[in-house]
Amino acid sequence: MSSLSAKYAPSGLAADLADPELLCQAAHVAGQLVASDTGEDIPVTDPATGETIGFIPALAPEQSRAAIDAAQQAFLPWSSLLPQERSAILRRWYDLIMDAREDLARIMVAEQGKPISEARGEIAYAASFVEFFAEEAKRPNIESVTSHLPDAEVEIWREPAGVAALITPWNFPSAMITRKAAAALAAGCTCLVHPSSETPFSATALAILAARAGIPAGAFNVVTGKAATIVEPWTSDTRVRVLSFTGSTEIGKLLYRQSADTVKRLVMELGGHAPFIVFSDADLDQAVEEAIKAKFATSGQDCLGANRFLIDRRIYQAFCDRFVEATAALSIGPGITDPDIGPLMNEKAVAKQVSHVEDAIAKGAKCLIGGKVDGQGPLFFQPTVLADVPANALIMAEETFGPVAALSPFDSEEEAIARANATEYGLIAYLHTMDPRRIYRASRQLQFGMVAVNRTKVTGAPIPFGGFKQSGMGREGARLGMEEFTEVKYVCRDWA
Repeated sequence: MSSLSAKYAPSGLAADLADPELLCQAAHVAGQLVASDTGEDIPVTDPATGETIGFIPALAPEQSRAAIDAAQQAFLPWSSLLPQERSAILRRWYDLIMDAREDLARIMVAEQGKPISEARGEIAYAASFVEFFAEEAKRPNIESVTSHLPDAEVEIWREPAGVAALITPWNFPSAMITRKAAAALAAGCTCLVHPSSETPFSATALAILAARAGIPAGAFNVVTGKAATIVEPWTSDTRVRVLSFTGSTEIGKLLYRQSADTVKRLVMELGGHAPFIVFSDADLDQAVEEAIKAKFATSGQDCLGANRFLIDRRIYQAFCDRFVEATAALSIGPGITDPDIGPLMNEKAVAKQVSHVEDAIAKGAKCLIGGKVDGQGPLFFQPTVLADVPANALIMAEETFGPVAALSPFDSEEEAIARANATEYGLIAYLHTMDPRRIYRASRQLQFGMVAVNRTKVTGAPIPFGGFKQSGMGREGARLGMEEFTEVKYVCRDWA
């Protein structure tokens, strides 16, 4: 395995950081900074400008297998530590992340493009998982059960499962790592992290801080490169006992199949297609304000982003008018200038917005605002509102993952719930009404893992994040998130 000294991007980004070492163009395996054995590097570009900000090594399959070796070797020493010792190390990691939050946010803006205020918020969000699981690490659950046998004592233990493979996306390049890794490390597992090649520097920065915090060599590895090259050795190796993935349902199904032969524990947070339902008795101003948040945060590139806006016909026109007015006030620009809308991640994302807008209009929808690539650059798409979108439009069946909102009226509660549930996805649903009975009925009937009532922000370290149907399996965050990285052991002792 090739090792190297840290090298820094020539773009000047490193010089803008208080701690330039956090911008590291290397994988992290077994406590070493690692280059590709083949010498292949992948360019990382700023989506706002198209400029290359650095390179990340494309590790070879043998190097990915070597990372498993490192994690397996580190597993027994790490899992054998007292829970309080693991907790103290995680707490130091949290403190270091918070101390470096401005540098981490700037790195994120450069590689991901999101507005700087959102990036700062994500770093705090990412750190919150480390803090939460640092506390949970001290409370492993040993449950005493009333024995069903004479002269026997029964206990149920939770033990760390082993090596955990964590595959994370580009839209939340820090938080999706810590939500998984902090839970796994707290449980006593060791980690293999494969970040998106579009946003690897957030991951390598976290690895540097993890090492400084005292997470031992091999316990937290960041393995960079092409997904097929890196991940296939993990899915086929029996030593990798848990695979946690955040990304598209299509790729999740592929990983599900690839992991079948080794019967891994799987945790998957997959696609979303969130409905945003507004009844006539809702606080209209509040509903519009929350709709803007639900649609346009992270420039719409969020699995929790609202996609289908189902509005009671009695207030439909008023909602459309106010929503368009609020959308028109949104600013567009490079993330470092802190606009409301930054660039999309790549050309594929822009092409999907164009396709969904053109398809909806061809099928009878009206474009009330936006609908085009913005003059800021090829990856900037205008915040867009489509009205009267028919049920057969692509945007009503597919996750847009961008700043395009599709509005449609409904005439009854039963219709709204049925249309909201008419999807293979079930991550989150947004509901606006002041009727407590309707809140209860709808919350029960909506087939989603999470329901947000009269608000948008619901996520956080203490809550179990996850969805129904093809939006995934398992949960992240909360005690349930830590339990995903454990195995249940039943012990029955004879006292006769």
